[in-house]
Amino acid sequence: MPITATSADFVAWFRSVAPYINAFRGRTFVIAFGGEVVADGKFVELTHDFNLLASLGIRLVLVHGARPQIEQHLAKNNLGDTYHHGIRLTDAETMQCVKEAVGRVRVEIEALLSMGLANSPMANADIRVAGGNFITAQPIGIINGMDLMHTGSVRKVDVAALNDRMEFGEVVLLSPLGYSPTGEVFNVTLEDVATATAIALDADKLVFLMDTDGVQDKKGKLLKELTIAQAQDVLSTKRKLPDDVTLFLPCAIRACEAGVARTHLISRHTDGAVLQELFSDEGIGTMLVESTLNTLRNTSIEDVGGILKLLRPLEAEGILVRRSRELLEQEIDRFVVLEHDHRIVGCAALYPFPDEAAAELACLAVEAQSRDHGYGEAILNHMIDIAKTQGLKKLFVLTTRTAHWFIERGFVESDVSALPAQKKSLYNYQRKSKVFVRKI
Repeated sequence: MPITATSADFVAWFRSVAPYINAFRGRTFVIAFGGEVVADGKFVELTHDFNLLASLGIRLVLVHGARPQIEQHLAKNNLGDTYHHGIRLTDAETMQCVKEAVGRVRVEIEALLSMGLANSPMANADIRVAGGNFITAQPIGIINGMDLMHTGSVRKVDVAALNDRMEFGEVVLLSPLGYSPTGEVFNVTLEDVATATAIALDADKLVFLMDTDGVQDKKGKLLKELTIAQAQDVLSTKRKLPDDVTLFLPCAIRACEAGVARTHLISRHTDGAVLQELFSDEGIGTMLVESTLNTLRNTSIEDVGGILKLLRPLEAEGILVRRSRELLEQEIDRFVVLEHDHRIVGCAALYPFPDEAAAELACLAVEAQSRDHGYGEAILNHMIDIAKTQGLKKLFVLTTRTAHWFIERGFVESDVSALPAQKKSLYNYQRKSKVFVRKI
């Protein structure tokens, strides 16, 4: 059977997700979603994704909300929906509606997670859902003279019990309720439960499904990655932020500060959003990390494979001169690599000519899907800094395809005579590379 373009794309895609599958097996993910997902009838698609995650050996904790269902029960019973400083006031009658709404939502979620229809993504699924009094809560109390009664906050998470359930292969489903040692029930928010649980479990990922695509800048462009400091700057801005951002971003910051490795803010309206965010390099939402995922470092022999993976496509196009693995191993100390989240996405080499206070910048390469992130310029600036520390005064490159990129960054076109004598003797006149020089 011949390989078509479609099947080739599938094979390439499937191979591209293999590193994530290996990395995620046995990891703990906490995923939070509002009651709107269930009310809108979108939870069926989401169960397919949860089933896939569970089948890959990921330890899952799901945290659901029930806000629209609670509001519906309150309206049905002619009860007002009272808020104080953005927090729902939960009196005895409201608490009864909360229990009924949460119970109905939970049963519906468990039913959908139990599906095993043939010819569907849930075929042969064996998701066992665990629930229980894993969340100990305490009353929020009186705020500015207002007693919030049965509205509570998370006091403690029963980590041992949660780990037992997940070790047994069960998916844990947490509701926005907490319990006290005195037998009381408290109405808590899904973001409080999700954040506290992720912190207590030292989760690898905390995911919030929200109405917006993530966090956007002033021009409306999606911010794919934020550090804690950058996220705090977003919150301190004077511009109006979407309600979801003001609600979930502080929780994401809190989780990362407490040691949760990654927090993701993604749209609940995009089918397969969880998979697209977690199993692709680009993602489709905003990922929050403690500090930048980019690292520029010197290389070792273990990096040869990653560098070759970057160089081979450019060599095949004739953009770079082909280097054998053996030559690359010999010259590995000339290279630096740029890593994003422990994956090599760029590289370059520096060949100094100290007698003429010059250096050649070679093998500057960035993987295709990462070329709009400024990685090339970051590598260039790093190499300039290295050259300066060696007392060199100018940097030169030989290129056949990327002349404008270097011109835009201060390089000036010259000719072969501008090259150091040793490099001049090795110049390939058949290749006819253009020479660009920059003083540093």
